Amino acid sequence: MAEEICLFIKDGLIIKAPKKSPVLLRTIVLVFVMVCGVYICSVCLKQTNFSTKTKFLNIEVLESYCHEYDIDRSETPYLHYPKPKTFRRAECSCNPVRLFAILSMQRSGSGWFETLLNSHVNASSNGEIFSVKGRRENASSITKTLDRVYNLDWFTSASKNQCSAAVGFKWMLNQGLPEHHKEIVQYFNDRGVSVIFLFRKNLLRRMVSVIANSYDRYAKLLNGTHKSHVHSIEEAETLSRYKPVINLTSLMTDLKQMEVTVMKTLEQFQSTRHIILFYEDLVKNRTKLVDVQEFLKLPLMELISRQVKIHKGPLSEHIENWDDVNKTLQGTVYERFLHADY
Repeated sequence: MAEEICLFIKDGLIIKAPKKSPVLLRTIVLVFVMVCGVYICSVCLKQTNFSTKTKFLNIEVLESYCHEYDIDRSETPYLHYPKPKTFRRAECSCNPVRLFAILSMQRSGSGWFETLLNSHVNASSNGEIFSVKGRRENASSITKTLDRVYNLDWFTSASKNQCSAAVGFKWMLNQGLPEHHKEIVQYFNDRGVSVIFLFRKNLLRRMVSVIANSYDRYAKLLNGTHKSHVHSIEEAETLSRYKPVINLTSLMTDLKQMEVTVMKTLEQFQSTRHIILFYEDLVKNRTKLVDVQEFLKLPLMELISRQVKIHKGPLSEHIENWDDVNKTLQGTVYERFLHADY
């Protein structure tokens, strides 16, 4: 095999380079290739780790994308970003939703109050969802129903769907609340549900309304149709013509029992975030509706309702045995109910 000879000229002398062994050259090349391979592998591994970290970072960013960092931290437990199974919130997916429940008693103005609340463009109150017994059979069925409502998967005419900022319903005290109050309070506190208590101060007027409504359920005074709420003065006058007879024997006991029920409920749910409202205050002072909107952190709007009050004026005009009722309550703690306007 021919050998290459390199000549160098230095200070007039010719120096012949020594011969190099092929084995040595091959070893050098092999070492070079190995070093390059190790370097390339290390670079690839670093890129892979960076890519993985980037993916995790992206996931974290996506999960926290909807959170608002400029709000009071104390409000965080009450902000929710539902992901409905039945529709997409689209451009409203990052609008926070507040959860609420209106706790009340029949004929305490809850229907009227709910129409006011639903007149707000961002509020959805879905009626008496627990009037159906199957939904309140046990704590499990109650929880499942609540989950559907608060996940925006409960559809009624009041549903605002995508752009709801506050969603809830009204819950009567005789619809499973006393029996399962511990589980319900726990659920409300865990989920950040705000409670709106709505009661009536004048329990005698509530009693008149309950009896009259029960009578119309069977008599159907409005052309064979039972209506708990009306939207015209004529309808209201027709229903108010019926004057119930109050049971004097149980009158004091019945009024006392209503008071006890209200006080017991307030005690059971005192650990929740709540506001206490009275029907009479809402009627006389409409600024109370501002308090409600601020409680739910809603943009302030004028709330309206088409409902017309049925029993107006003095109670003496709406009770058949008024003289006996008046005599029974005179000098008692309930005497104040005889003269209240609402």
